[in-house]
Amino acid sequence: MSPAKRRQTNFQRAADGSMTLIEHIYELRKRLFRACLGIVAGAIAGYFVANRLITFIERPYCDFAQAHRVTGGCTFNLTAPLDSFMLTLKIALYVGLVIGAPVWLYQLWAFIAPGLHRRERRYTYAFAATAAPLFAIGMVLGFVLVSRSLKWFLGMGGGQVTLTVNLTGYFDFVTSVMLLFGAGFELPLVVVMLNLAGLVSAKRLFGWWRIAVFLMFFFAAIVTPTPDPFNMTILASCMAVLYFAAVGVAYLNDRRRAQANPYANLSDDEVSPLDDVPSHAPTSPVDAPQWRGGPDHYDEST
Repeated sequence: MSPAKRRQTNFQRAADGSMTLIEHIYELRKRLFRACLGIVAGAIAGYFVANRLITFIERPYCDFAQAHRVTGGCTFNLTAPLDSFMLTLKIALYVGLVIGAPVWLYQLWAFIAPGLHRRERRYTYAFAATAAPLFAIGMVLGFVLVSRSLKWFLGMGGGQVTLTVNLTGYFDFVTSVMLLFGAGFELPLVVVMLNLAGLVSAKRLFGWWRIAVFLMFFFAAIVTPTPDPFNMTILASCMAVLYFAAVGVAYLNDRRRAQANPYANLSDDEVSPLDDVPSHAPTSPVDAPQWRGGPDHYDEST
């Protein structure tokens, strides 16, 4: 290996294409190992706060049990000896994914960034900075709606049913709804990404608003835990607002792209506009050369 290549970092060598396939595989293995170390370190820290998180997630059920004076109070049922331990490990893993997110996200970014252009890297920074708050807001909204819907679900039995709730099933129900709500709030990022990639324009996205709103309500009807229309409407309305906000960002991007390149929004089969007015003054006709007595003797000076 030459001294110049030795001075280059792995990022530079991957960007200019000088790394071999085996070196890329070794680089991927190293990045995955570091990402796993970050998740494991976060999971160890999450193991010590798992009980507090379990208490926080149990709060909606405990509030219901206290308000309706359920027999046994805020108690849960376990069907296997290892259920409590496995639930603690599951929460610790979730916490490890959150705490270790800066580590494994950076390792993922460091592996794919050399294949991106400088502008695409800037877009990725903006997406990463926006995705986390949107996902967190969606999870908070999901938890609020679950807290409200539990009163309806748990009250269906009336006073003639002894209520026993499985702890593992309760936790899976709450967390799955929160994750689905968080995923639903990532819709505007997908829309903006498709526009920045040049796959769809803002005009076309706005033309699809009826289909988009229908799909939002369909998605909300599936993921909301209650059959009432209120929770479904809240989620679908939030997604619709985010969708139209994303269309507005796409419109600004199309406008900027059109100013930089007036032919950017034209399709390959569309004829570009031509100016009918000539940009220069008409020239006088050129006189034909006069014959000077021979077949090859023309006077071109006239």
